[in-house]
Amino acid sequence: MNQDTPNILLVNPWICDFAAYDVWAKPIGLLALASILRYHGYNVAYIDCLDRFHQKAVKTDLHARYGRGPYLKTRIPRPNGLEDVSRNYSRYGIREEWFRDDLLSIPKPDLVLVTSLMTYWHQGVRHAIDIIKEIYPNALVVLGGIYATLCRDHADVHSGADRVITGPTAQHILKLAEEFTGFAVSPKYNPDNPDTYPYPAFDLQRKISYIPVLTSTGCPFSCAYCASHFLNPKRALRSPESVVEEICYWHEKYDVIDFVFYDDALLVDAEKHAVPILEKIIQAGMNLRFHTPNAVHIQCISDQTADLMYKAGFKTLRLGLETAAFEKRKDFDKKVTEDEFMRAVACLKNAGFNKDQVGAYLLAGLPGQTISSIEDSIKTVKQNNITPVIAYYSPIPHTAMWGKALASSRYNLEADPVFTNNSILPCQQEPFSWEMISYLKSLAASNPAD
Repeated sequence: MNQDTPNILLVNPWICDFAAYDVWAKPIGLLALASILRYHGYNVAYIDCLDRFHQKAVKTDLHARYGRGPYLKTRIPRPNGLEDVSRNYSRYGIREEWFRDDLLSIPKPDLVLVTSLMTYWHQGVRHAIDIIKEIYPNALVVLGGIYATLCRDHADVHSGADRVITGPTAQHILKLAEEFTGFAVSPKYNPDNPDTYPYPAFDLQRKISYIPVLTSTGCPFSCAYCASHFLNPKRALRSPESVVEEICYWHEKYDVIDFVFYDDALLVDAEKHAVPILEKIIQAGMNLRFHTPNAVHIQCISDQTADLMYKAGFKTLRLGLETAAFEKRKDFDKKVTEDEFMRAVACLKNAGFNKDQVGAYLLAGLPGQTISSIEDSIKTVKQNNITPVIAYYSPIPHTAMWGKALASSRYNLEADPVFTNNSILPCQQEPFSWEMISYLKSLAASNPAD
């Protein structure tokens, strides 16, 4: 360790929610910052409050469920305003005392970078920052990430951070580090060229059960319910060679077999981007498994892309359908028509995919949406012999649908992001109940003939 450079600690905080599960969730942005800082000589430490493989946790199979798995959880009181929700509320992740021990085991940090994900998880952010400040009261704590960007004013007041930063940070992290620590370095990468970035520092994890891969940022679509444009205004692509080299690196050095594409628009302009990536993966001859939890655009699925994804080893393929009420979808996106959906499904089936591998996301709880419309969408997906996957709507600031969400919600969404929790369907028009959610889950899971 270089004693002449500052010590920077990066922290992935807890989740506080009614339910949480590691469905390939890693803070790729935070670990990208860690790799850049380390690459430029900073002393870097990383603590993941969501670490399922903590040394004090019960040992679990690294490759079970394609690398996914349950978090440890600690029951805590429900947030103010949600006391009437008849479901347990928990802090998901490592025990609080383990976090304290981990903090005490590292060199005293000069700067602490904390990330944030879902806006309604901000309680976990605040709890982590409070403990950091208790143990290292003189360390500067800087908060970034999705919650910090979407709810800047709330984060300024309630997060406990000394400074809140918004938007993508990798391009100017060295300038920020110099501002916060006084330590200046010359960049050894081109901030405008993603191919020159070091790989995110996934090796800082205790175990690597899967690797997220980001081949592009931004999205050319502007869906009313999505904040992708606000979070990543610029579209940027890595070269196919760079992407495949990274996949080979993690597979060959760390024996990783599960890779998860984090792109918002993986198949867009496929001929120039996804197709050469997939061809090179196939040519490399590695026996890997690929997953797309962020969904792929249905319009971009062709016989060629379907065949290449199947041959490359895609095991979990999610389609961004959102609703099968095609005549009404112009109100929130223009991504797909009924004919395009039917054609895409046919391409995937012809390539060899089965219904257990292909799922179509269906949004539930949209402003003005009825239960019957969700039922109809589930039936339509099942009639095409693929799997409906219910995705519960969370109102997001800075999206086109935010105004409708404010008007339709039974909560004051602007008062606290905790009320945007998708688990409680905050904009559901019909009387809310956990039984209704259970009913939708069972309907999605049942056989078409049921």
